[in-house]
Amino acid sequence: METTANNPIFSTAYFPPIAYVAEAMANDTIVMESFETYPKQTYRNRAVIATANGVLGLTVPVVKTNGNHTYTKDIEICYTENWALKHLRAIESAYNSSPYFLYYKDDVANILSKKQRTLLELNMDILAFVFKKLRVKTSVILSDDYTDSYSLDYRNTFSPKAKEELILPSYPQVFEDRFGFVPNLSILDLLFNMGLDSLGYLKEVAKILG
Repeated sequence: METTANNPIFSTAYFPPIAYVAEAMANDTIVMESFETYPKQTYRNRAVIATANGVLGLTVPVVKTNGNHTYTKDIEICYTENWALKHLRAIESAYNSSPYFLYYKDDVANILSKKQRTLLELNMDILAFVFKKLRVKTSVILSDDYTDSYSLDYRNTFSPKAKEELILPSYPQVFEDRFGFVPNLSILDLLFNMGLDSLGYLKEVAKILG
């Protein structure tokens, strides 16, 4: 791990929150944790969007192939139910009136239709899509062991269980007139509402996060 420990490390994330993307894209190279023992109730398999009924969590059902000792790289996706279709329908219902929905909807659908075997493969596809659309050059490498020696460790920084909300600048949201501005939603919310202007917003967030 000597060659990667100087780079910041992140947990994998399903359509990650805005602050996660802002921190990640501020680096030339980031490491994606593969060998942690997979924790529950995190953004690793959960994205949060804003809908007509309020905030909604979209969760990817997973299988721990080795029980509670399963590494993140070995977490498989469960397809006994068509969760991907449910997610796509929820995303369309939430964002079909947003300015940039048509620009990104096919990419999102294509990612979910691939039926990747593991959660890590799915999330790597998602991050590659996000970086490509934002024209971000950050490289992503997978960890090859578990270690605590990283100089910057974001593996547990971003959590849906965090009690304090980040104070972030507002941008137009579809249901802002009903619920007010909701910060740090899934990167999908920012892309669908802001398009390529998302990049400038993320750079501003990165400055706030320091």
